[in-house]
Amino acid sequence: MAAPAKKPFAMIREFHLADWFTLGNAACGTCAIFAIMRYLTSADVVYLYLACGLVVAALVFDVLDGRIARWRQKSSALGRELDSLADVISFGVAPAAIAYGCGMRGLYDLVILTYFVVCGVSRLARYNITAEFLSGGSAKVTHFEGTPIPTSVVLVLLLASASASGAVGPGLWGGELSLAGFTLHPMALLFGVSGSLMISRLRIPKL
Repeated sequence: MAAPAKKPFAMIREFHLADWFTLGNAACGTCAIFAIMRYLTSADVVYLYLACGLVVAALVFDVLDGRIARWRQKSSALGRELDSLADVISFGVAPAAIAYGCGMRGLYDLVILTYFVVCGVSRLARYNITAEFLSGGSAKVTHFEGTPIPTSVVLVLLLASASASGAVGPGLWGGELSLAGFTLHPMALLFGVSGSLMISRLRIPKL
């Protein structure tokens, strides 16, 4: 006998208050990507600033959803997955897209930016597995491995500062290098370092 169909919007009713803030995080990250796309088509720097500001707003939502979950003492596997998916958008794809919009469009830049996003995805997957494993035992989660993906906000603020001084496109800080006929902007290496720290074994205390 077939299982009875769930009523429409049944999943939405399973969301906790913190989950709605997590969705706010995802919405900000998505809109940041749209904003940088608008910047690329219009060359209006206001959209670049808007993209950077939306990533910062996503961080605010990310902090608040954790605080609200602890305050209400309500968390779930669904909430944890929502948080990771939102973080991939807001602190992985969006910062990479902003870097592209700021001028990191050479072949080596694209490889590094892709590496950065992949590292962020990998770090979040490891976080979910570690948190699930430790929460099932008696040991309290005291630390996680690798820098959290929201630390990419620092790179976004750096790009916002560069754009404020007109250092975008050809004038990007650090200039550009030509290697084997392809372009590398040294500033893109910061994204490579950030990605490597995410997948490192560096212990980060759980706050």
